[in-house]
Amino acid sequence: MTQIKLYNTATRRKEAFTPIDAKNVRMYVCGPTVYDRAHIGNARPVLVFDVLFRLLRHVYGEDAVTYVRNFTDVDDKINATALARKEAGVEGTLEELIAARADETISWYLADMDALGALEPSSMPRATEFIKPMVAMIQGLIDDGFAYAKDGHVLFRVRSYAEYGKLSGRSVDDMIAGARVEVAPYKEDPMDFVLWKPSDDALPGWDSPWGRGRPGWHIECSAMAAELLGAKFDIHGGGNDLTFPHHENEIAQSKCAGHGFANVWMHNEMLQVEGKKMSKSLGNFFTVRDLLEQGVPGEVIRFVFLSTHYRKPMDWTEKKREEAEKTLRKWYAVAMDAGPQFSEGPDDEPFLEALTDDLNTAGAISVCHRLSAAGDANQLRRNMALLGFYENGTPDWAVPKDLNLYDISQNLKALRTTAMQTKDFSEVDALKARLSEAGIEVRMAKDTVDLVPGPNFDPTKLEDL
Repeated sequence: MTQIKLYNTATRRKEAFTPIDAKNVRMYVCGPTVYDRAHIGNARPVLVFDVLFRLLRHVYGEDAVTYVRNFTDVDDKINATALARKEAGVEGTLEELIAARADETISWYLADMDALGALEPSSMPRATEFIKPMVAMIQGLIDDGFAYAKDGHVLFRVRSYAEYGKLSGRSVDDMIAGARVEVAPYKEDPMDFVLWKPSDDALPGWDSPWGRGRPGWHIECSAMAAELLGAKFDIHGGGNDLTFPHHENEIAQSKCAGHGFANVWMHNEMLQVEGKKMSKSLGNFFTVRDLLEQGVPGEVIRFVFLSTHYRKPMDWTEKKREEAEKTLRKWYAVAMDAGPQFSEGPDDEPFLEALTDDLNTAGAISVCHRLSAAGDANQLRRNMALLGFYENGTPDWAVPKDLNLYDISQNLKALRTTAMQTKDFSEVDALKARLSEAGIEVRMAKDTVDLVPGPNFDPTKLEDL
């Protein structure tokens, strides 16, 4: 079986991936808090782990992989948005407005990620659907002395877990010295984090042994992962901004609850725009939907993201966008000529070697460049499919309508036959010149005419043909 190697944040090294059960490979990825549109930085973990999902399915089988990505629909930002709508006169109770906002944002998110070619995970749980398991986990932590209740709050005793900070490489004392921790009268220690907090009548809440309230952010993922994937599973992923405190806290509470939790921890690096951190104050903050509405194809966005290794900072630039679109036009034009053996051919070893080496998508794309230049339509299309570029066939924007290289080659062949009789090769030469200008190599033999797109192939130059 093909060997996948993944970088494990927990061990700080690249390791051969060995699933707990090869017939039931399990992965959990922290999803969005659904209070607004997904910005382009939110799309990076989606695309990174979408490629990993595809690779795991390719190696172990489509029915052997379970991928869970949650929606956090319990959050103060969602509450604030709903409250603002209520104050603006929108009808409905606050709870109804909160639910409506979550539904609306989730639908936006799924539509945007679908436009980027991302497969839907096996399961997409909402935090509000798992309140009971959260309460049960919290109660267990209290019973075992890892958590305590005070003033309607429940907090986790960070110092009760000896390995706290191991994932992020920090000590508790260093964290206190270098962080802005909340000092509150209900805390035994400044580093203790909230598992449950009280809700007043103006906020959503659920009954619990500690009064009406709502869960803290970290307990949500621990409970959902345990319920859907079991106490121990294979991979936990997310952006590296979640390493601390979110993932550190998940590990602490899950381990203290007696769960083995995840074997492999994977984190993608952050995204910049034109070399600068994305922020509204710099005017370089935009959403996935903004790009789509500006006419940037989802496949192009996907290509730009996958062109950089997931563990390296990624820079979104207009130049990269232009180059990605040009490249994909070439690829799709070549791949259109794939025959029926497209779905039956063997794996491309150099391509799969790159992809299984800690998701080296940039290396996999380099292999595709070579295949495109060589005109290997079948292998190129197989590889593009594994990278997520063939979910719905060839997109309309990528190749001019009615452009068919086979038809053009047959036309050139007919013109040559006529020219052999008339001795007038002007039309043949004119068409060959057009093809050459578009980056196509013309290979003419006695009875055949083959057109091979080269590395500079630009199908837009052939639109009127």
